[in-house]
This record gives sequence, structure tokens and C-alpha cells, in this order.
Amino acid sequence: MSAIVACRTAALGGHVEACDDCGVARITHNSCRNRHCPKCQGVARAQWLAARQAELLAVPYFHVVFKLPAPIAAIAFQNKAIVYAILFAASAEAMTTLAANPRRLGAQIGVVAVLHTWGQTLTHHPHVHCVVPSGGLSLDGTRWVAGRPNFFLAVKPLSRLFRRLFLERLRAAFDTKGLGFFGDLTHLADPSAFAACLVAAQRIDWIVYTNGHKG
Repeated sequence: MSAIVACRTAALGGHVEACDDCGVARITHNSCRNRHCPKCQGVARAQWLAARQAELLAVPYFHVVFKLPAPIAAIAFQNKAIVYAILFAASAEAMTTLAANPRRLGAQIGVVAVLHTWGQTLTHHPHVHCVVPSGGLSLDGTRWVAGRPNFFLAVKPLSRLFRRLFLERLRAAFDTKGLGFFGDLTHLADPSAFAACLVAAQRIDWIVYTNGHKG
């Protein structure tokens, strides 16, 4: 909020803009460039939304949310870039893999995913919101396979597959020295402690919401 209030005021300093032809100069205050600021990011957000709306198909869409459990979210807080990338990859692969199963949808689907790193109480709570069409291309790419109007994919198999794919990637990142641990998580740098953390994470349910369905 303080960034938005200070945006394009003297509080953020300024710079001089000068015309190369006539020499007229003016002082312009700097912008905050905060992603919540309507003055800085409002136009970019509107352009992004318009571009996504232009891509929409004339079919129903589902809203799917993938969340990380608290112990894994703590690791994400100290390893944002790599763990957020894993979150995107694992959630997308879980949906596309399950949807391609002939016993499920039997189709190639597309996904638009947006990362949120906080919850409603503004605490660290990484999760991705996904918009997914109800249907997709047949596996041979020759026709459209329509999904059920009020059902996307079973959430329990989806959440379990997401959990497995995520933890596999997280383990690989640890094995290649891609993760760092600090403060209360320093002990996870030990391979045995990290392995125990993954085992514990494997034993708990990971939350996936699909249009009100939870698993």
C-alpha cells in the first residue's frame, strides 16, 4: 500500500526528461512498479487479460487450484524461483497426463496458469490458479473431445499425481544442489533429513480444488 501511495511522487525521487530538439526539460517522478499498482501495472494487466480472452474457445472452462502443504511452502519461501517453476511444471503435467488417459478424458488439453504466492490473509501461501477447457484434441489430433459439462477430472487421482510429480522434481533439485536452506530449515541440507521431509510430505494429502471439488 505504501508503494502505491508513493507512486509518482517526490517520495520516490525523479528524473529529468529533455527534448533533443527544443531543449525543453521537465522533472518526472519515478513510479513504484509494484504489481498491485493500478497506475503502473493496470494497462499491462488489461492487455494480458484481453489477449487471454481472445484465446478462449466456445466451450465451458474449469477453475483448478493446486496448493503446496506448509512444510513444502517453507522450502519454497527460501527457493522461490526453482520451487515455483516446479509448481507450474508438476501441476500442468498432472492435468495433461491424467486428461490424456483414455479412461479419463482421452484428450490433449491446454492450460493457463497464474501463480499466487500469498493467501487471503497476506501470508506466504504459494499456489497456482489454472483455467482449463472442458475438453481437448483427440490423442491423434484429428477431432475435438468434449468433456462432461460439470466434471473435469477426479480430484483425488489428480492431487496424488501432482504430489508425486512435484516431489520427484524437488528431489532432483536437491540432488543437483539446486536448493538452499537457511534459519529454521538449515537441517534440511542433510540428505537424510531432506529425505525424511519428503517421506512426510508423501504421507499427507495435497489440496487440489476443481470448481468447488476438493481432494
